[in-house]
Amino acid sequence: MPKLSTDASITMQKNPNSPASEAYRSLRFNIDCSVFGREAKTITVTSSGRGEGKTTTAINLAVAYAQTGKKVVLVDADLRNPSIHLTFREDNGKGLTNYLANQSTLNEIVRESYIENLSFVTSGPAPQNPSGLLASHQMDVLLAELSTTYDMVIVDTTSILTVTDAKIMATKCDGTLLIVKSGKVKRGIAKKVKEELHLANVNLIGVVMNEVKSDHASSYL
Repeated sequence: MPKLSTDASITMQKNPNSPASEAYRSLRFNIDCSVFGREAKTITVTSSGRGEGKTTTAINLAVAYAQTGKKVVLVDADLRNPSIHLTFREDNGKGLTNYLANQSTLNEIVRESYIENLSFVTSGPAPQNPSGLLASHQMDVLLAELSTTYDMVIVDTTSILTVTDAKIMATKCDGTLLIVKSGKVKRGIAKKVKEELHLANVNLIGVVMNEVKSDHASSYL
């Protein structure tokens, strides 16, 4: 993906004709091709470490699908460092953690965005045991219910090597998308991430090279 400016978290909406937006459309197409013949309605988006652009990718990928007319829901499952509520300028007083703790219903946590066909679920109040909540049967119930209502469920998670949260969500979803920041991740770290995903029996559907300089962007589309 081309490098984005700091105020362009939803570049698919703000700059639909930009190289970055075209890259997200290309990513959407490549995902559809990579899972051809298999149903992949739930996708986890993660990275090897923090600051690699996984949340920005999750948001813009969700918008890319929504713009094709598909009904999409974006779920903030990064319970330790949530940010999707900030992107949509919403409060985070009620969300995923409330549902997982049986404090709220599905209808109470799903919100409509200002983007057509796109809904989202914020993380909710920070829990004492994030991994335990994500590993719960209630999380399976949520994904099943969302898959019934929506065409695509995009789940933003923590980075894969910092805590177990991302691996838990990756095993629960149909596929996982790994975001790698250009020039940041060394080969040894990338190998470790691949091993972690393999051990967890995760369906890795693709790796995205993020924040590529604009003069080299075309080679990654």
